Amino acid sequence: MLARIRPTTDYAQLEGADLVIEAVFEHRGIKADVTAKAEAVIPKTAVFASNTSTLPITGLAKASKRPKSFIGIHFFSPVEKMMLVEIIVGKQTSDEAIARALDYVGQLRKTPIVVNDSRGFYTSRCFGTYTAEGAKMLAEGIDPQLIESAGKLAGMPVGPLAVSDEVSLELAYKVMQQSREDLGARYREPVSWPVVQHFVEDLRRLGRKSGAGFYDYPQGGKKVLWTGLANEYPRLEVQPGIEELKTRLLYVQALETARCFEEGVLRSVPEADLGSILGWGFPAYTGGTLSYIDTIGPEKFVAECKRLARAYGERFRPTKGLLARAQSGGTYYDGAAPGPQPRLREEIESPWVKCWSNAAVVSRSSR
Repeated sequence: MLARIRPTTDYAQLEGADLVIEAVFEHRGIKADVTAKAEAVIPKTAVFASNTSTLPITGLAKASKRPKSFIGIHFFSPVEKMMLVEIIVGKQTSDEAIARALDYVGQLRKTPIVVNDSRGFYTSRCFGTYTAEGAKMLAEGIDPQLIESAGKLAGMPVGPLAVSDEVSLELAYKVMQQSREDLGARYREPVSWPVVQHFVEDLRRLGRKSGAGFYDYPQGGKKVLWTGLANEYPRLEVQPGIEELKTRLLYVQALETARCFEEGVLRSVPEADLGSILGWGFPAYTGGTLSYIDTIGPEKFVAECKRLARAYGERFRPTKGLLARAQSGGTYYDGAAPGPQPRLREEIESPWVKCWSNAAVVSRSSR
């Protein structure tokens, strides 16, 4: 297998490739340079994919001379263990490019979901609320061990501080900087920004890759929460209950999924649930983020969101669609609720909507 892998720094070696996946750093300029150099060599029929986790595909495609063949193929780390692949459709992405991307993911025996373009897409955007809420809790003076325990007891694979270290605080910092540069006056800082900025700019604790983040990583030993956290963020004398923290961590993710659905980023309810469980580890017992809302009941979920918004901020304010569901009693799976509907592309009913089967899928148009 290793003999079939040919590392190179020569773009000419890409000649004849049917599919190229770019996975360079989350910087628009670097990605544009790689796109131009690769497209100068690859066949006109080739599909060019970006493995970006946050930058909108439509914007990245501006560097391409063939935006119809430009698509997002977002893998999750660690790639050899994570079964989900998020396929992101830009404004000009063709049906053929979608079908070929699905075919490729099927050959890898991974499970794809297809989403429409948005900053952070679906998975990174919702997963980011989990890590951001953990950082906000730390800044509030909540014991970091309590934060981590709340995440794991809620059913998440790891606590929000630990996973922030794994992903890299520096990466989160650079993603926020790029978003600010792209959006200008429309940019709204995540609640985690003050903490992330302090760790990167002042403390130079960048996460696990640097050996220091929210945790320390002693050589040859197990990671331990950094003892200096208590000095940086003095702890409250009275700590909140574990159930309150669990509620915050789960509700903020489900609420962001509802926003993605109403904005038309998500194409179907099942893909939302599938993506949340396989993509970033939302608790499987819930059935997924939208099933979580359905199980609680829209009316009760909305009431709790309003309480959380009063206590912790506008990020917990329920969406118009959720308010409509609470009033009508409709759920996501019965599709009965009035209110804002996703602005989906016309191909929503195409065969690849059923893309969680691991078989290779081809669209009608490509046949």
